[in-house]
Amino acid sequence: MIDRAGLADFLRRRREALQPEDVGLARGPRRRTSGLRREEVAALCHMSTDYYSRLERERGPQPSEQMIASIAQGLHLALDERDHLFRLAGHRPPVRGTTSEHVAPGLLRILDRLTDTPAEIVTELGETLRQTPMGVALTGDTTRYTGPARSIGYRWFTDPATRALYAPEDHDLMSRRYVSGLRGLATLRGPESRAASLAELLLPHSEEFRQLWESHEVAVRPFDLKRLVHPEVGLLELNCQTLVDPVQSHLLLVYTAVPGSESHEKLELLSVLGPRSLAREQ
Repeated sequence: MIDRAGLADFLRRRREALQPEDVGLARGPRRRTSGLRREEVAALCHMSTDYYSRLERERGPQPSEQMIASIAQGLHLALDERDHLFRLAGHRPPVRGTTSEHVAPGLLRILDRLTDTPAEIVTELGETLRQTPMGVALTGDTTRYTGPARSIGYRWFTDPATRALYAPEDHDLMSRRYVSGLRGLATLRGPESRAASLAELLLPHSEEFRQLWESHEVAVRPFDLKRLVHPEVGLLELNCQTLVDPVQSHLLLVYTAVPGSESHEKLELLSVLGPRSLAREQ
């Protein structure tokens, strides 16, 4: 059963404990509110202010598991706090581990501060969970995919548009890397894992994937530089730094260019072109 009073009190206290800087928002000079406003939390949780406000006022229907997951992420809850929120709402908490998509608050805090840098948080299967605005400007909104296509490794062998983002001369090694990585994960997680399921889906779909899979190649090292081809600014050579959450196997990927280089200048240009590029993509 839903604990409406407990749910309302928990949401209110967690909202009041968060500051704008904690979630990547600017603090205005006249701000007097203790913590975040309801409309700010609602925006972070991708729901209407009215819906969120009713929860804090012990009103409205029981929120779905999807809504509770969104609120838990928007409030930057730790896993124990997320599980507590699910129970207050009358739901069983999601399974923890490598299949979880709840991003740790620490990773979110870092991502929120990378406003001028392309960055993303991905699962071990290459499914994008969060992107910075510059990340969207660089590669497009890769959180929009559903089903198996959420994995960049799956899209690599099924969607030519994904390959078009990378320099053609790098494609062969990238194919080997995606297949070897998927094989390693399928072995690590087991035959019933999502990694194994992706491989089963790709085997009859892509002859290239099938041949590489049968070669049993593992641990193929990636390029030191990622070379992306943007439709407006052209080729960018970027370093990719990775921060790993070992509990849930999420990765924070941060893309940077050498200061003073042509790619650095193109990133600065992209920071201006980004919103317009995204508008044309949509």
